[in-house]
Amino acid sequence: MWPLWILTTLCLLSNNFVVSTRELLPTPPLPLLPLPSFSQLKWQQREIIMFFHFGVNTFTDSEWGTGHENPAIFDPVGLDANQWVRTAVDAGVSLVILTAKHHDGFCLWPSKYTRHSVSTSPWKNGTGDVVQEFVTAAKAAGIDAGLYLSPWDRHDRRYGRDLPYNEYYLAQLQELLKNYGSIREIWFDGAKGSNAPNMSYYFTDWFAMVKALQASINIFSDAGPDVRWVGGETGSAGSTCWSTINRTSLSIGSATIVDYLNTGDPKGTDWLPPECDVSIRAGWFWHKSQSPKKLSELLEIYYSSVGRNCLLLLNVPPNSTGLISETDVHRLREFRSAIDTIFSTNLAEKCFIKASSQRGGKGGGFGPENVLDGDHLWTYWAPRDDENLEEHWIEIRGFGTEAGEGLKFNVIRIQEAIGLGQRIKRHEIYVNGKCVAKGTTVGYKRLHRLEGGMVQGQVVRIRVRESKGVPLISSIGLHFDPFWHPKLKGQQLT
Repeated sequence: MWPLWILTTLCLLSNNFVVSTRELLPTPPLPLLPLPSFSQLKWQQREIIMFFHFGVNTFTDSEWGTGHENPAIFDPVGLDANQWVRTAVDAGVSLVILTAKHHDGFCLWPSKYTRHSVSTSPWKNGTGDVVQEFVTAAKAAGIDAGLYLSPWDRHDRRYGRDLPYNEYYLAQLQELLKNYGSIREIWFDGAKGSNAPNMSYYFTDWFAMVKALQASINIFSDAGPDVRWVGGETGSAGSTCWSTINRTSLSIGSATIVDYLNTGDPKGTDWLPPECDVSIRAGWFWHKSQSPKKLSELLEIYYSSVGRNCLLLLNVPPNSTGLISETDVHRLREFRSAIDTIFSTNLAEKCFIKASSQRGGKGGGFGPENVLDGDHLWTYWAPRDDENLEEHWIEIRGFGTEAGEGLKFNVIRIQEAIGLGQRIKRHEIYVNGKCVAKGTTVGYKRLHRLEGGMVQGQVVRIRVRESKGVPLISSIGLHFDPFWHPKLKGQQLT
């Protein structure tokens, strides 16, 4: 019989040398700096947000007020911010932004620092507060609110005197960010007339104050620091569009940086994704003579903004009654329905999928099957990091009915795992061996609406011709857009 002390020692040794049968997974690839912040990622996933331009201009049939408007003209007797927000929610929007003050200087809240506000208007006998009704409606609907506070002020006499006006502006900024709950985006721009007095805005002070009051907010301006202007107001980004840029090369209100804003910079040291702002009508404010853009125009804007790595900020101006016009409401419903029709079905989900290689080999967690799951950020296909590989590709192949008749589609969607950086610099798409689309950047989302119309084929291959580091593709989609009717007819590729 073994002595007790020997048995005890053997038990301890066996416990210390238990061999685990659990296999360890390969680690993810290193990120490629710069990276988006958590709030920037959430912002990008919204895809479409909404602007409400509303104020004295709504009652004067103008775009830029003079600053001399009498507050007595502001009387939206039927104002219903809940209707504004319902319109946004029905359009699939999760963030709405209001012009708290436009260039005319009229404030939609009862500011303590000026009489040029709703407090001296006949609306609700001077007791109303549009900003409060707006943020209350957004909160009730479960969506987020943002505000625009125009730097250019054509009413206030302090404008043109740097210190007094910057103190005034900061005082109003504090009112808005301290008294109206959580604000998710604050909008600054450099717009002003050619005859406006010279004025130095203390943007650094403004941005610091914003972050001190609400740390999770995204700040929009020509130069960020969180979101950049795309450089135009047509709702279109460049066909090459990087989320990275050098903030040191940017200045707010400078016309010389428009092209740089539009394309971004592959060597940029700052993550500053672009926002495309455009109005559903010709003007930013409501005008009785104007009508909303056609559905085809809105879809073109969607492909040229969201489909080019941008977020779309669509302006929908309330009318002089204080409501979104029914024609705009109807067009927005059509727009949302069209987007859902196009992208609700992904033909690739019914297909085999394979790739040129995958990090860690089969079962390593980075296989091509990840591009067909529901996570468009943190699961992805990662090829093997091997300098000897000439190119990386991922292939979708139909089977069953699709193998015989072929896949029929006219839109191809590609998304990168941008949480680890933007990487792809050049890519090509082939159907049955024939090139049907070429592009440069991908980013959060790239949509190729095929110029030749619908294609029909069994094998779709996406080739990444050039990238910064290994490409990481998080999602791929093959979709059919029934609203797209190019001059060239659909083609069957054999």
